[in-house]
This record gives sequence, C-alpha cells and structure tokens, in this order.
Amino acid sequence: MESRSLPVPDGLDGVRVDAGLAKMLGFSRTFAAEVAEAGGVSVDGATLGKSDRLSAGGWLSVQWQPKREPTIVPVVVDDLGIIYDDDDIVVVDKPTGVAAHPSQGWEGPTVLGALAGAGFRIATSGAAERAGIVHRLDVGTSGLMVVAKTESAYTLLKRAFKERTVEKIYHAVVQGHPDPLVGTIEAPIGRHPNHSWKFAVIADGKDSVTHYETIEVFPGASLLEIHLETGRTHQIRVHMAAHRHPCVGDPLYGGDPTLSARLGLTRQWLHAHKLAFTHPASGEWVEFESPYPADLAHALEALRDD
Repeated sequence: MESRSLPVPDGLDGVRVDAGLAKMLGFSRTFAAEVAEAGGVSVDGATLGKSDRLSAGGWLSVQWQPKREPTIVPVVVDDLGIIYDDDDIVVVDKPTGVAAHPSQGWEGPTVLGALAGAGFRIATSGAAERAGIVHRLDVGTSGLMVVAKTESAYTLLKRAFKERTVEKIYHAVVQGHPDPLVGTIEAPIGRHPNHSWKFAVIADGKDSVTHYETIEVFPGASLLEIHLETGRTHQIRVHMAAHRHPCVGDPLYGGDPTLSARLGLTRQWLHAHKLAFTHPASGEWVEFESPYPADLAHALEALRDD
C-alpha cells in the first residue's frame, strides 16, 4: 500500500476528486476514480467519493494499492487483417473483441499483441504498453487502424491526428431516423459524472465535432456515414446517444437490447470503414477501406428484410 498526504492547492478548489488526483499525483482518471471508490481518499479526515469536490487548503490523504503495469503479450489473432504493410507503417483491420493496446483491467487480445505474435516490429515511441499506437478503436468497434513502425512515422502520424488532417470515416447503424438527415453534432465530451467507464456530453468536456450523413433508412433504424473531426473516446457513441439515436447494439449508451437480439448483435454496430492520411515517409496521400465484418453485414441484411 502506498500513501501521500498534501494540502489541496488553490488551483484545484472545486475540482472533482478524480480529476484532482490525476493532476496532483499523475494518476489516470480511471485509476483515480478506482482509488476513491475503494475509500482511499479523504480531506481533513472525511472520506470523499470520486465525484466530490476538493476544497483549497484542505489536507488531502490518499492511499492506494499500486497496480502492475500492463505489458504486451504476443498472441495469435487469426481474424486480424493486414490491409497494408511497409517499412514505416502497418494498417490493420481490427476485429471486435480486440483492444488497441494493453490496459489495466483488460485481459483479452490486443492489436499490439497480435502484431508481436505475427512477427511485426513496431516503433518504441510512446508509453511502453502502447508503443507505436497513434489512435485507437474501442474493443467493440471493428475496422481500420494505422500503427507506426518507425519513430519518425510515429511522430508525423501523431501530429497529423492532432492537427486533424487524417480522414476518418465510420459507418454506424443507429436507432431511429436523425433529423436532419445530414448534420453536425458539436458538443463537448468528458467522463460521465457518475460512471467510471462511460463518457458524456458535459459543459467542461473537450471540444468534439461529429459530421454525419444518412446513407440508408430502415423501419426504426438508419445507416450513417460519419466523419470525425475530433477523436474523443467513445465520441460517436456518445454524440449519437445524446442526439437520441444510440448505436444499435450499444446497451452502454442506450441501445435497445430487444433490437440487438433480433439482429444477432453482441456489440455496437460501428465500423471504421475508411482511413486516409499523408504517408509519413513518401508524403503521398494514401487511402484504405475495410468491408463490413460478418456480424454487421448480417444485421444490415436483417434490417433490409424488415
């Protein structure tokens, strides 16, 4: 067990406990929330929850059990597709059920583990457990990811994603029919105030912009093409749910479980369909496309048959 005691600085007056711990002790927001939920945070002797607010000048005491750092474990993932590979980058078609990289609490396969298991050498830039990763997809989201194989590729691709020069196009099936059929959702996203693993539209969140266009309409559902201008965690899922059109098959954000069962879906209907960017070595504009995996294609046909 480790512990720290220190006064709450003026600059963190009124800040949530989990956010304050992240700033003061370098914890991730998720780990800070776990410490608070375990009763490990108190101010002036009073135990605080993760969403309680800090008071400047109060004496903060924190106790926590250190976690073992996640490591990359080589695995064989037969359905991980290699779309493109050269000396600088590898573009993969990620199946559902595979995380981008190791993280606390995740014991399943990862893209980095699958690449290591297949003999790929990836850039060492970034944190050890996510070296070479320049963007991520949710575990339950399938489709295209680019991973850097050299340090220069990592630096240039990270910059491209930060400067929003990468074209990221997703296809999603959402409940209902968006009105208007073509539009833009601009709403800040941050951690959900009451759930550690969820995100939400909140006033002090990070700016988030999602452009959507309706491709096809079914009774009770719509197929959308979505262009992400920003890349927040769960952005499409959060924005569409806030727009009252959650992704079909996404119970975390309000998806109808009855519809999911009828379509045979065990995850959200969301697929990273196209990815385009300036190649970090050649400087050429490159584009990649991924077809729908079997479960999403089956659900789409079932909707068309209604």
